[in-house]
Amino acid sequence: MVGNYRPNAMSQGYAIELYFDPALENQVLKAWNVLARRQISTQLIEIESRLHITLFSSPLIEPAKLENIVKSFAGKQKPLPLSFSSIGSLPNDKNVLFLAPTPTLSFLQFHSQLFDALKKEGIEIGEEYRPDSWIPHCPVAQEVPMIRMGEAFSVLQDLKLPVTGYAMVIGLVEFSPVRELFSFVLSNTVEA
Repeated sequence: MVGNYRPNAMSQGYAIELYFDPALENQVLKAWNVLARRQISTQLIEIESRLHITLFSSPLIEPAKLENIVKSFAGKQKPLPLSFSSIGSLPNDKNVLFLAPTPTLSFLQFHSQLFDALKKEGIEIGEEYRPDSWIPHCPVAQEVPMIRMGEAFSVLQDLKLPVTGYAMVIGLVEFSPVRELFSFVLSNTVEA
């Protein structure tokens, strides 16, 4: 795909995202669907997002440069066990509700190794994605009206946490709307 990127004039940025195995994804999609049916939040569906954990994001980046970094990184990683064990919200104006993964050592090391690979190639990383300040989360609702926050939390509590599975794929998206530029399976096919 190198060289086939068509920049979107309306692009708000790019993000490296971690995607889940189908069983884990389906468990979490149940909450998305209930929130949409109750008309609490449809924003993530409308922007064509996919269930994910954002590992890095930047308003300006050269996708072709990231492709080689991410491909090499993915080849050195095994599927990563994940357990979403808590519900939270971000203190910003987007009223985001999320599931938080248990911050296991292997999960934190995974993120730290990606950070190191990006940094080694001269990619500038914003404060919110640095290992010592990153808040890993899987957004499940965005732009939730304040008066419906309690109801949205109740929907998420019905998930019967923890929900467990694996992170299987890492990819780069352009947003918004979300458009995947490339993705790679965590395959551990290259010696670390």
